[in-house]
Amino acid sequence: MPKIKTNSGAKKRFALTGSGKIKRKHAFKSHILTKKTKKQKRNLTHFTTVAKCDRDSVLSLLALK
Repeated sequence: MPKIKTNSGAKKRFALTGSGKIKRKHAFKSHILTKKTKKQKRNLTHFTTVAKCDRDSVLSLLALK
């Protein structure tokens, strides 16, 4: 069997933590920021983890499953 290629878009967007969770950035922080409040933009800055229901699909894109 040939090796499975990693999705190049996914490898730029996701990272694994030490405990095996998948780290991701929040959406809606790239443009049209004038109508968003300071609090909203500040909260979108932080990283979060991928939900349990999406974990398997992200792992397959990263060729880890």
